[in-house]
Amino acid sequence: MHSSARPIAVYGAAGHTGQFVIREARRRGLSVVAVGRSAARLQEAFPAATLTKRPALVDDPVSLELAFAGCAVVINCSGPFLDTAAPVAAAALTAGCHYIDVTAEQASAQASFADLDRPARAAGRVVIPAAGFYGGLADLLASALASTHTAIDEITVAVALDRWWPTAGTRKTGERNNAPRLVVRGGSLVPLDPSAHVSDWTFSSPIGQQAMVEVPFSETITLSHHMQAATIRSLLNRRALEDVRDASTPAPTRVDEQGRSAQRFEMVVQLRQGGETSTAGVRGQDIYAVTAPIVIDAAAGLLAPSYQRSGALALAEALDPLQLLRALHGRALEVFGVATL
Repeated sequence: MHSSARPIAVYGAAGHTGQFVIREARRRGLSVVAVGRSAARLQEAFPAATLTKRPALVDDPVSLELAFAGCAVVINCSGPFLDTAAPVAAAALTAGCHYIDVTAEQASAQASFADLDRPARAAGRVVIPAAGFYGGLADLLASALASTHTAIDEITVAVALDRWWPTAGTRKTGERNNAPRLVVRGGSLVPLDPSAHVSDWTFSSPIGQQAMVEVPFSETITLSHHMQAATIRSLLNRRALEDVRDASTPAPTRVDEQGRSAQRFEMVVQLRQGGETSTAGVRGQDIYAVTAPIVIDAAAGLLAPSYQRSGALALAEALDPLQLLRALHGRALEVFGVATL
């Protein structure tokens, strides 16, 4: 059976982001299999008998391979990815599937690039870590801006959330993810030495001017994997960081028929190259929800009959960044500053 006729498996399907991914796949008319640790949670999240549901434990390779059997792509939405990425990706490749995950964890993305490239090439499949809001979007934007003919002086990623209502998974990942954060200085990945002062950043209305903090996520890893830049830094608005660090901040609350929270976001990528500075960005609603169209569009690209690449690749390496941004613009989010959209 050709890959385009085979379903997409979503691991962690009953989780907050996983449910968005399942709904997006079904909305697009794609065949999808919901996979997770608990059969009861899968049934509660997806009571419809028409959706295939398969339980599988992350520490049971046989159950994972059986759950992914007959599928073309596995999308892993189950963090902490430091614990799930390696076993889920290994089972996906054994089952003959491409693998995508949505990690914001730098150490997980690093390990996937380092450890999974050779097995992915041997299997003739692609592994794409960090393809969601963190990791993937900045990679697409920077790749759309960059010239391949000139060295890149600096890439700055600035993210503002009007609020960050963290999911239980985000909190669990934060507790687990104690690896030193990395930035690019002098063309190499080095531990973050936070600046004493970071300038405010002015975003569009209604977010406006924000106090920023240097907080690198997985975009540092995805960008440095395939783009040679002297400096890569990531900024997050202080209010969002305070929200996610506050144990009393509630989880997201659904406010529309799509299940999204009221959270608004804006991400700006500024790239200095050849004496010129260029800027592009995205804005939209709910960072968890917007991850779903990104990864489903990526999976659809891998399902194309003409797709031939293999190995561990960043999102903008694996697929055409402009094509993905065009597909997302006006549907999942607003893209600005990319002249060729």
